[in-house]
Amino acid sequence: MQTITDHRHGGGRALTLAFLAAVIEGFDLQAAGVAVPKLAPAFGLTPQQIGLFFSSATFGLIFGALAGGRIADAWGRRTGLVIALVAFGVFSIATAYTATFEQLVAMRFLTGVGLGGALPNLVNIAAESTDPANRGKAVSIMYAGIPLGGAIASGVSMLGLHGGDWHTIFLVGGILPLVLGPLVQFMLPPLAVVKAETKSATGALSQVFAPGTLATTAALWLSFFLGLLVVYLLLNWMPQLLVSRGLERSEASTVQILFNVGGVLGSLIGGRMLDRARPVGPVALCFAAAAAALLMLAMLPANLALMLVGGMLVGGAILCVQAILYGIAPQCYPFEIRGTGVGTAVAVGRLGSIAGPLLAGALVAAGFTPSDVMVALVPITLAAGLTTVVLLTRRRTAAKPA
Repeated sequence: MQTITDHRHGGGRALTLAFLAAVIEGFDLQAAGVAVPKLAPAFGLTPQQIGLFFSSATFGLIFGALAGGRIADAWGRRTGLVIALVAFGVFSIATAYTATFEQLVAMRFLTGVGLGGALPNLVNIAAESTDPANRGKAVSIMYAGIPLGGAIASGVSMLGLHGGDWHTIFLVGGILPLVLGPLVQFMLPPLAVVKAETKSATGALSQVFAPGTLATTAALWLSFFLGLLVVYLLLNWMPQLLVSRGLERSEASTVQILFNVGGVLGSLIGGRMLDRARPVGPVALCFAAAAAALLMLAMLPANLALMLVGGMLVGGAILCVQAILYGIAPQCYPFEIRGTGVGTAVAVGRLGSIAGPLLAGALVAAGFTPSDVMVALVPITLAAGLTTVVLLTRRRTAAKPA
């Protein structure tokens, strides 16, 4: 068996590569939203077609997470990440050259498959780039790259740096992962240990659902589903909700950028909370703070300065708890099935990312005000916190150190 990586040198390089990949992933996840104001009139898209365009990537993320987790266990984290980078790079570039709506949806779906496949590998690379005592911090550093990439994409849109051309954002989003792919292939150091044997897909899944890990899997899935429901409801609906409260659309976009910036800072805090000797109390407080931030945003008047502060605090709190979940996930399973375990959890979380915007639409259609929608997220956030506390209390017995 191969020895563990020297975390003082190779571990830092691995985490840097994972962070850069996460920034690119965050950029590409937001690329469609940046492109659609110019793309929609170019293709003559109806609102329903725009929704299908957005949803196609989300469905791709689900399939990609399942495949990426499996590849991580069968062929290794390096191979899994390189395949994912090449996939979403190639299909992002192809999106820029589509000529029909059907091609547009197909390329965005395939881009989503690549994006989805990257995340389980990134989580595992970050977790296995350091010693067990610092895994939460390492994963949170990696995860902070995703909202940073999202903030960069939003900034590009707001400042018009893409020249008002919808093609450019997809070309840049495709070239970057293709440049990073070879660096990952040749510079990523060995991670953790080499498995004694490779589990088959059936064997890995049966172990994920084995009696000893079933409760952990159920709690992890529920936490991911609820957590990403809240995150994607806010990412998709916060601008509209703020505009309906009286802000200008440009002001709402600025709040959204600060939501992502706050998310970067919150992600880093979440990992540190997770690595504490007794993390249950601090982690529970993080979820309570997220619920309190949502209540605060619901009660703030439609004042730009207050909304900027509120948006940043909500982004920090919500993505703080999401980073905690990504930090916990690789600690819930033995090394041999860690990719499969994390991949299935991420895939279930993506179902939550679909449910979130749908829930907001249903609430608004039912007559809920923007403040009511924010308040409705509070019990969901607290429920995610409860299941996360359950995970923490089971962590030592559910996971074997790599």
